[in-house]
Amino acid sequence: MTSFRVEHFPFSKQAVRTWAEPDGRHANWPVVYTISDHGEVYVGETLNAAGRLRQHLDNEGKQHLKAVRIVIDETFNKSACLDLESYLIRLFAGDGQLKVINRNEGITDADYYDRVRYRNTFDEIFEELRAAGMFTRDIPEIENSDLFKLSPFKSLNQEQAVAMEGILEGLFEDLEQGARSTVVVQGDPGTGKTIVGVFLMKLLRDIQAANPNDRPETDSLFSDFFVEGHSELLHDFRIGIVVPQQSLRRSIQKVFAKTPGLDRSMVLTPFEVGASDHDFDLLVVDETHRLNQRANQPTGVLNKKFRAINGALYGDDDLTKTQLDWIRSKSRHQVFLLDEGQAVRPADLPRPVLGALVREAKEANRFYPLASQMRVAGGADYIDFIRRLLRGEASDAGGFASYDLRLFQNLGEMHDAIRARDEEHGLARLVAGYAWPWKSRKDASEFDIELDGVALHWNRTAVDWINSEGSIDDVGSIHTVQGYDLNYAGVIIGEDLRLDPLTGKVRAHRASYYDAKGKENNPTLGITYDDDALLEFILNIYAVLLTRGIRGTYIYVCDPRLRSYFESLLATGTQARPHATHSRGRSEAAQPRF
Repeated sequence: MTSFRVEHFPFSKQAVRTWAEPDGRHANWPVVYTISDHGEVYVGETLNAAGRLRQHLDNEGKQHLKAVRIVIDETFNKSACLDLESYLIRLFAGDGQLKVINRNEGITDADYYDRVRYRNTFDEIFEELRAAGMFTRDIPEIENSDLFKLSPFKSLNQEQAVAMEGILEGLFEDLEQGARSTVVVQGDPGTGKTIVGVFLMKLLRDIQAANPNDRPETDSLFSDFFVEGHSELLHDFRIGIVVPQQSLRRSIQKVFAKTPGLDRSMVLTPFEVGASDHDFDLLVVDETHRLNQRANQPTGVLNKKFRAINGALYGDDDLTKTQLDWIRSKSRHQVFLLDEGQAVRPADLPRPVLGALVREAKEANRFYPLASQMRVAGGADYIDFIRRLLRGEASDAGGFASYDLRLFQNLGEMHDAIRARDEEHGLARLVAGYAWPWKSRKDASEFDIELDGVALHWNRTAVDWINSEGSIDDVGSIHTVQGYDLNYAGVIIGEDLRLDPLTGKVRAHRASYYDAKGKENNPTLGITYDDDALLEFILNIYAVLLTRGIRGTYIYVCDPRLRSYFESLLATGTQARPHATHSRGRSEAAQPRF
């Protein structure tokens, strides 16, 4: 039986007065409310709805809004209202029809008594608001969208919140002292590095634009930073986020275009930073491990740009300078988000450079590790298992029994299973290592991967492939999925990774690896990449692919000996563990992360 009601009236002084007068509890009862027009929405919670609405009416930034909806429930308490408020903010941001104009002060995600029952009521409230035209999609569709996964309106876990608070405290201290700073946030796949970067961008812009008359919510995590002194320190403060990967960059640009205070022009390539006419006060760098050292670029134009930027910044074409050096030369403060285990090409920053960056941040007490797994339902144990599995060092597959992990003997059967999971949950895709030539790039009628009577194409678009039409029939490469979430990943491990029959060790097979840039030597720097170096890149690629799936991962292995090793540890095909039955994003399991 429905316990709530949604009361709807115009956002005007007369309407608020009329609504408030009959019942004194409107000044002393926990509620959640929205204020909206056709393009924007503000979501709030309060114990004094009448008084809070009057405050909003006095705020010049909200006087254009037209309608109020108050969610009233006789069973609501303060904790339930805070939870519903954050829940609706995330869904509005993920739906994208209305711009969320809330400040990013930090959404709470605390547990409380009978939370599961309240969450069922929240879904009913969502459906009533959806029927009123405030949402355009259902909850699973919203939670599968990039707007939801990459939204700055996230409930941070404890590690992320500690990192955010430390970054802010250090930044304002440095600004007061006129000092420069370098911060490193490091974590495995799925620990939410990208969320930290996007969240920080929005939070800084909100502090920068803070109106002293619009008080912060007292229950917000970062309300103490919304003070006049901090706003003054951020006056004319120029910020940007650098994203080396094209597809992920485009997705973040879409989110920024939908988020007040942010703009798609803030999302930059390393080349745009290096060639910029102005310097930045702060640059956040996502996927720092994908910044390039001096190497042969994908095009001659980019090779020319690399030389030109070096010349402009350093007086000559210094071959030792990397895109990391550009970032540091063009900004006073930097926040680097990285995972040394996700470098996948020789041109990526080498481990010694990343290691030196981490040591520098640690020595300055500006290093923040992220360990909690926010993506994969198998948790950190699964990530560790995958790394040991790929190196031939795993001896068991325990610790994540609820995760849907299977090995398939037939590619067609795995594709069928992925199709079925896509029907059930959405965002189920086939991905593979670069172990087949990309014939369809030159001739669309050619198939790229042909196994077990199944013929497939590589991803037919390089940008936003996961969400593109027909992607369920393609196979995604590392360059289209790194940094993204899937609900289920069907991973094809090609002949580029084999088990040596003599040593019993996993090795790279160079002739079966077809990414020319992925095994190219670097004559400019005099670096030759032997098979051991190539193995590291290939292992990193498969580690990324095998850690995309939130609910499950299906695996097909081409090399017979490697397949036998996998068989000794994994359930096969339909004889697998039961499907995971995790709720749809209730604990922010769908965060990116990256």
